[in-house]
Amino acid sequence: MVLACARGLLISTVAICCVLAPFLCAQSPSGAAQPGGLTIDLKNALERARDNSQQLQSAALDIGLANEDRSQAKAALLPSLNYFNQYFYTQGNGTQSGIFVPNDGVHIYNSQAAVHQELFAPDRLMDYRRTIAAQSLAAARRDIVARGLVATVIQAYYAAVAAQRHSVTAQRALEEAQRFVDVTRKLEQGGEVAHSDVLKAQLVLQQRQRDLQDAQLSFEKGRIALAVLLFPNYRVDFNLVDDLSSVSPLPTYAEVEKLATGKSPDLRAAEESVRQEEFNIKIARAAYLPSLSFDYFFGISANQFAAHDEEGRNLLGSVAQATLNIPVWNWLTTKSKVRQAEIRRTQAQLDLELSRKQLISNLHSLHLEAQAALAQLDLLRRSMEDAAESLRLTNLRYEAGEVTVLEVVDAQSTLVEARNAHDDGLSRYRLALATIQTLTGTI
Repeated sequence: MVLACARGLLISTVAICCVLAPFLCAQSPSGAAQPGGLTIDLKNALERARDNSQQLQSAALDIGLANEDRSQAKAALLPSLNYFNQYFYTQGNGTQSGIFVPNDGVHIYNSQAAVHQELFAPDRLMDYRRTIAAQSLAAARRDIVARGLVATVIQAYYAAVAAQRHSVTAQRALEEAQRFVDVTRKLEQGGEVAHSDVLKAQLVLQQRQRDLQDAQLSFEKGRIALAVLLFPNYRVDFNLVDDLSSVSPLPTYAEVEKLATGKSPDLRAAEESVRQEEFNIKIARAAYLPSLSFDYFFGISANQFAAHDEEGRNLLGSVAQATLNIPVWNWLTTKSKVRQAEIRRTQAQLDLELSRKQLISNLHSLHLEAQAALAQLDLLRRSMEDAAESLRLTNLRYEAGEVTVLEVVDAQSTLVEARNAHDDGLSRYRLALATIQTLTGTI
């Protein structure tokens, strides 16, 4: 009988060791750095994400396009110089002018340098100023994309760090479950507990094995999601710096609101949109005004391509002309365009007011979230410490025969939940604080 029990114990021990071997030998996600892997902190992660972001690169290209629009609009206000050459052949009819009466010869040569200047063109001036507003709008939208990228990276970073901590907690819970299995077996051999206690401990051990697998899977998925943001090519040979425990102070709401309203790219983009629409109104109204242009030509316009004719007369000359264009009637098209531009400005103003309200609302909510998370950190830490002490005392009482196996299992689960809750609380505060720093432009 004794030999049979010993043999059963040996077989069970070997089986458990075989099951635990992959977990006990595998490297913990938060353990030693991977050979040849990168060590990335939050600052480095943000820098890599900015360099790798296609959305940010696209926004930078939009700024480049806006710069070119501004250059083109500015050039339209300056004098232009062209050099053109023409040759006309008119069918002859025995006269010097040929068949076509408007022509002053059978052969006509034009070779002239032409200077053109818009002396008074309010629509072009307003268009240039509109491109300046469009340039500022593109820059603000680039900042919006950049801040959105920062928020995404921070969320992915701390999600991976929290998953890393959960994996460590699951590993420790597995080790505790294995220790408890050993304790129940020893007590069973001594006749102090029933075999049902051993079975219960084994069931808990199996659950902890599954929990560790799930925690490791979550961590690896978090690393993959972060890798997509950080690297141009797929790679996961990097380690994350765990800075959740370094709790930074929370600024007051007045400080947060002052910084956010002064540096918000959302507000700046909405303001530049209103400004751009105001210039569109001025461009539309400019169609009511006359325009004045000046042209100067120097060269030849003669029946032969030469500087002097056969009689020695000079064929080179110049001509200047001024053109005044006065709008009279276009079936109220200009009035319609002005009204259309005014409607667009009203819509832009409504968007600006909505952006202001959303910014203040988001700031208030985030600050309250950060306050609540910060206030709970001390409670979560004490709960974790109390749960660890409770498990220690419950184990001692179980070995003394004062409590049941269910109380030990409950104490183990409570400790796992307390550790995960503490890590989630740290992640929650860091996320809220980082989001506030993103809105205030301090990160």
